[in-house]
Amino acid sequence: MTTEEQPAREEPTGGGDVAVNQSPAERHRPVMLRRCLDLLAPALAEPGATVVDCTLGLGGHSEALLATFPAARLIGLDRDREALRLAGERLVEHADRTTLVHAVYDELPEVLERLGVARVQGVLFDLGVSSMQLDEAERGFAYAQDAPLDMRMDQTRGPSAADVLNTYPPGELVRVLRAYGEEKQARRIVEAVVREREREPFSHSARLVELIRDALPQAAKRTGGNPAKRTFQALRIEVNGELDVLERAVPAAVDALAVGGRIAVLSYHSLEDRLVKRVLTAGARSTAPAGLPVVPEQYQPRLKLLTRGAELPTEDEIAENRRAAPARLRGAERIREAHTS
Repeated sequence: MTTEEQPAREEPTGGGDVAVNQSPAERHRPVMLRRCLDLLAPALAEPGATVVDCTLGLGGHSEALLATFPAARLIGLDRDREALRLAGERLVEHADRTTLVHAVYDELPEVLERLGVARVQGVLFDLGVSSMQLDEAERGFAYAQDAPLDMRMDQTRGPSAADVLNTYPPGELVRVLRAYGEEKQARRIVEAVVREREREPFSHSARLVELIRDALPQAAKRTGGNPAKRTFQALRIEVNGELDVLERAVPAAVDALAVGGRIAVLSYHSLEDRLVKRVLTAGARSTAPAGLPVVPEQYQPRLKLLTRGAELPTEDEIAENRRAAPARLRGAERIREAHTS
């Protein structure tokens, strides 16, 4: 196994229920694993195929890819150095076919260029928070445990969730909660945050959870699970630039696919899924002007959709792994090169 170290630029969010002293395999059950393998299989069966796991995490999907496709090479990306270390231990049996890179997934083009890889046959994204990040309270992702308000996937750089809460102007905080958490009570929550941060800066999650509970009207607290989950999601997305990164990463991944290559994307909330849907459906449409009797090659779709809409996990999988519940899976195949003038 080779590990390339480089500076990185980088759904449920409830409390973890997995002991952090368990092995990576015990801590992480890959979501919709069999379906992901089935979607990617036609592209990965041939010798020399390369698949990129853009969100390596604890390596569950990658381990299955390497075991299922013994002639394939895997490139795994993650912005979290601890995830890279643990996944490396998990994948040691396949070390000769594995390259792990400390990078955010929108850096895929630069990573492939450095590795001398022109095109790949498969790309997998498993978005959101990894099991490790949820289960380690000190990371601050889980609203069910009191912890420092960090939420950085790469703890070596960038502002934390506490920094966002304590320094953003009120209008910007409202925008973050509305845009990334779809929080209808954003203004009410932000007004309470601004009052409280003037008294004492925010540092831990329990205080924020209590503030949100107190700020929301009773009707808003009766629906949708924990009333803090939308705010925590919004802060996490803002801290890690997740949607901006994803907006760059999915088109870059499509561009990296060889003809016949396939992409599979697991999303965990509607903001992610809408973005993925937009990119994949746009690639599967003709761009020809209306009325042409014959569509020239340059206007032909370059993708074929492999899923009808977004596929959902089965009831059995959700029963076995509650973190699969919000998952949405989309896939596509590269069917022709993009036209270049």
